Amino acid sequence: QVQLVESGGGLVQAGGSLRLSCAASGRTFSSYAMGWFRQAPGKEREFVAAISGSGLTTNYADSVKGRFTISRVNAKNTMYLQVNSLKPEDTAVYYCAARRGVTVRTTFDEYDYWGQGTQVTVSS
Repeated sequence: QVQLVESGGGLVQAGGSLRLSCAASGRTFSSYAMGWFRQAPGKEREFVAAISGSGLTTNYADSVKGRFTISRVNAKNTMYLQVNSLKPEDTAVYYCAARRGVTVRTTFDEYDYWGQGTQVTVSS
């Protein structure tokens, strides 16, 4: 069982930045690939970024490439999402997720554990 807790969300103006964190419980963090998803009001949950267990492989949604950076520090059981050049359309609840297995996946049904989410609101 893995428990995930997100933090770092908030209200920011367009063009601003935030760093989201996801703290995981357990002793085998590196054996889980991790991902970030987001859900805006009235919309389906969508893939944002994913990272392999080792941290060497990453994948991004086209809408965030060049603006968002996913990373992890396995010694700290923590994953991060640096979000830069924020746009109003980035407004959503951001969820971190973990999947058994170390390879990157981009669909939400391939993830086994989810956090409660952290709200990111971007004002224009």
